[in-house]
Amino acid sequence: MQRYLAALNAHDADAVAGCVSVDFVNEHTAALGRTVVGRARYRARLDGFLAEFVDLRYEVEELLADADRAAVAYRMSFRLASAGRAPVRIRGVFRFRVDADGLIAHRVDYWDSGEVHRQLAGAPEPPPVPGSGAGGPA
Repeated sequence: MQRYLAALNAHDADAVAGCVSVDFVNEHTAALGRTVVGRARYRARLDGFLAEFVDLRYEVEELLADADRAAVAYRMSFRLASAGRAPVRIRGVFRFRVDADGLIAHRVDYWDSGEVHRQLAGAPEPPPVPGSGAGGPA
């Protein structure tokens, strides 16, 4: 997973694809994401993805691993080439399953596409939810 994230941060499509299995499943839960199955199909989409997500960067907040499974909480930042706006910054979580060869066989990505839309539109940050502990006097 660390090689995979480093390859994404380096914008190296061949290295990214080299971290996944032939029958890799890239599953997205966000409305803006697109699920794809197979290393070849995934690799075919990487160049366009990396070109559109300018300055893409994943920062690992936490990595949890158990046998062939892992979860990574991350902060992602990027600028959309087609939008040309200030960077978008969101938090998300990857779930990974690794095969016997140490390649990523399945990746599930969770992030808030509504937050991406809000930031791209330049909308102000929503107020804190009452009782969430965010903002206000302690």
